[in-house]
Amino acid sequence: MIKVIGIRFKKAGKIYYFDPQDFELNAEDKVIVETARGIEFGTAVTPIKFVSEEEIVPPIKPVIRIATHKDEKTYKKNKEKEVKALEICKEKVEKHKLDMKLIDVEYTFDNNKIIFYFTAEGRVDFRELVKDLAAIFKVRIELRQIGVRDEAKMLGGLGPCGIPLCCSKWLGDFEPVSIKMAKEQSLSLNPTKISGICGRLLCCLKYEQDFYEEVAKRLPSEGQRVISPDGEGIIIRVNTLAESVIVKIDGDEVIVNEYKLDNIKLQSSCKGSCCKTKHKKQDGEEKQNHTCNHENHVKKELLTKNKQKSEL
Repeated sequence: MIKVIGIRFKKAGKIYYFDPQDFELNAEDKVIVETARGIEFGTAVTPIKFVSEEEIVPPIKPVIRIATHKDEKTYKKNKEKEVKALEICKEKVEKHKLDMKLIDVEYTFDNNKIIFYFTAEGRVDFRELVKDLAAIFKVRIELRQIGVRDEAKMLGGLGPCGIPLCCSKWLGDFEPVSIKMAKEQSLSLNPTKISGICGRLLCCLKYEQDFYEEVAKRLPSEGQRVISPDGEGIIIRVNTLAESVIVKIDGDEVIVNEYKLDNIKLQSSCKGSCCKTKHKKQDGEEKQNHTCNHENHVKKELLTKNKQKSEL
């Protein structure tokens, strides 16, 4: 086990582990640390703890010192300089007529480097721009291209839910999201309803996905036949959150009721040979095999009917 403390350099930035050495540090303490890009000013966001070697990327850099009042003044001064640096860089971008959008700028704590963040549709030849900026600021210049998600994280704003963006408030890392998650959560597949202001799929699709996947293992699927307290019927919709199913009861009169899983029993919905030798198996396997075979049986019936219609 290795002794570490979690440090963050931005409000909702990624948490990095550092060696606290002999310092007594607590969450919210300001510290000066050594990073791959130089000396940086950060904030402790976790207490000192022990983690396994698999959770870190060696070597771990040390905490140099607890930030002093002078360090905090230097940090605030750098933030003020960043505003002016961004304005100068925008002017130079317009001068060189570069197809890029400046998003943010960042001074390293030791003032040895300035990092400009930008978005662009493709590659940008900014060599002349770097020369101009280096001549003005007399330090190392780095231009870093970022994606639209990082742009939203830096600029902030309100999400479709009406509250500040998760990525700009507390979400440290972006996790993969997919359209499959929206389908499994029975959400509208309209891109305008499941996309954030960045134009990508909403990060919050991931928040409840584990729950939906766990419940889906216990729920039957639409189209399966069941025996309910009101008679036999077919499942027309599954309510994952309530862990229930909506069943259309067989008969001349249209009856649709909602039932909990404990109040229904799955049954064979076809009388063909597709499920003859399946009922001797265990319940869980029997249900899964029957569903698959029944779907194939229904598809064959539909193909046969369509073929007959075309012949007529």
